[in-house]
Amino acid sequence: MKHLKAQNGKELFPSVQHDHDACMQKQLQEAEQICRRREVRLTPLRRRVLEIISEHHEPIGAYAILARLAEEGKGGPPTVYRALDFLMAQGLIHRVASMNAYVVCARPGVPHAAQFLICRSCRVLAELDDASIETAIRNCAARAGFTVQEQTVENFGLCPNCRNVDLGGTEN
Repeated sequence: MKHLKAQNGKELFPSVQHDHDACMQKQLQEAEQICRRREVRLTPLRRRVLEIISEHHEPIGAYAILARLAEEGKGGPPTVYRALDFLMAQGLIHRVASMNAYVVCARPGVPHAAQFLICRSCRVLAELDDASIETAIRNCAARAGFTVQEQTVENFGLCPNCRNVDLGGTEN
């Protein structure tokens, strides 16, 4: 089965053969480059928060991030929330409102409205960046006399891996 790919050519949902260590290293390198280019500091704590968020493709809540940092003897709530605010402001992470959690941005440094596909079974999240969806929402809102200032669309269902398990198949 062929899976929809993101604009960058990567599969939206990671396959079971996905090399997550390489994926995570690429995300961290991109974040460092973006911060250098913008002349903002990716402090050790900010970087560690980003590392924790990027360890998986599932959204992670602030309390889980705080717990991980507490185990390491780092950061308290104010500093962690400031780090999350910084990472969001730089477009390196997104907040998934319905889950009150955070996920690494699939296209960091590129302004876009995020649309998420969230698996109800395994919680893996894929980020779409479809300009036609963004435009359709803005156009409908404008017809209603509403100006969209921020846009995030969250969709729940089953990812290809979980869907195949539900159907009794194996991943192709």
